[in-house]
Amino acid sequence: MTTVFDPSAAAAQATDAILRDTLHGTARGVVVDSPPGAGKSTLVVRAALELAEAGHPLMVVAQTNAQVDDLVLRLAEKNPELPVGRLHSSDADPYDKALDGLENVRKSAKAADLAGLSVVISTAAKWAHVKVDEPWPYAIVDEAYQMRSDALLAVAGLFERALFVGDPGQLDPFAIVGSEQWAGLAYDPSASAVTTLLAHNPELPQHRLPVSWRLPASAAPLVSDAFYPYTPFRSGTGPGDRTLAFAVPSDGSGPDRVIDEAAASGWGLLELPARHTPRTDPEAVRAVATVVRRLLDRAGAATSELPAPSPLTADRIAVGTAHRDQAAAVRAALAGLGVTDVVVDTANRLQGREYDVTVVLHPLSGRPDATAFHLETGRLCVLASRHRHACIVVCRAGVTDLLDDYPSTEPVQLGTVVKFPDGWEANHAVLAHLAEHRVTWRP
Repeated sequence: MTTVFDPSAAAAQATDAILRDTLHGTARGVVVDSPPGAGKSTLVVRAALELAEAGHPLMVVAQTNAQVDDLVLRLAEKNPELPVGRLHSSDADPYDKALDGLENVRKSAKAADLAGLSVVISTAAKWAHVKVDEPWPYAIVDEAYQMRSDALLAVAGLFERALFVGDPGQLDPFAIVGSEQWAGLAYDPSASAVTTLLAHNPELPQHRLPVSWRLPASAAPLVSDAFYPYTPFRSGTGPGDRTLAFAVPSDGSGPDRVIDEAAASGWGLLELPARHTPRTDPEAVRAVATVVRRLLDRAGAATSELPAPSPLTADRIAVGTAHRDQAAAVRAALAGLGVTDVVVDTANRLQGREYDVTVVLHPLSGRPDATAFHLETGRLCVLASRHRHACIVVCRAGVTDLLDDYPSTEPVQLGTVVKFPDGWEANHAVLAHLAEHRVTWRP
């Protein structure tokens, strides 16, 4: 008898086990791996509420102010009576003004002003300057894989036990200085907080969320196989649960044909002629902008497990690039086509966000070489996992040959953990899948 996979039951079972270890376990830390769109923020909010309701004062550590403000708003929505502290910097505009309308949220640049509140939330950078006489019994570290180990060391004395939640497939923590001199050492400050934590505490309970509620059934298998081979996950929806339809028919152009392919299969590759180009390849940038313009012109409607179809508006489309100058070039091209409300940003800034349709300029498109930056597994993972319905990739032909021809020039560091899958393998897996949905076009 075949067992039918129940995504809701699988997710609930995983969440219950995580909360059980967090609230009632004896380990000083609990680690949770979360694939894209698996409900990581929902888990963090629920864990915070249950710890607070059980009478455990709690500090929450996030990596950016936007993440902190989002968690405060989510907590207030779930429990408007819960006293929450928003510890912020002394900058002129330190937090989202939406927090000013929440009566249960107290805001201050001084931790002492927030003493006694059930939950206090701030960034890792702000927590690093806090001194306490008695540590918090519990902490939750959100986006723990984006946190460097030196940042964890700076706040580790503030709490006794912690829940670490993050996505292992996303971009590694960012460092503005070279870190080669520490590679392979047990105290490498540029390694992620979770990597260092588990290297020194391999006995800590480790869990994973098994279901992505963002990625459709057409995307989850590829993203799981290519980027999460050791922590596989499934889509929370099945084939046909989500559809993308357009009221305006195709005009037969390359952009329209790739849009139709993506609407039917969830993926589309608009392939331009092979050529070595500047980073802000004018033809590729124009192709990305044209695809976005046609997505809007054709009056799309996204149907999902939600009650009614939603129009494919500009705020539900995003463009992802590897570099900021590429993003700026795409914004300029879109403005020339009368499009101003579509988010265009780098993979680093798109982390944690979701849209109905994404258009991606492939990191290796038009390049004469394959550097470690462009091959970073997390960069491609972020770009390929922001969508609920479809992802369209714009790329010049020849990337597969580039991957085969260009050897790795990165030095081998003794003692370092080899990241798997590596950039070559992940890129080959994604390109092989995209080749089945290729539309060739000469602009």
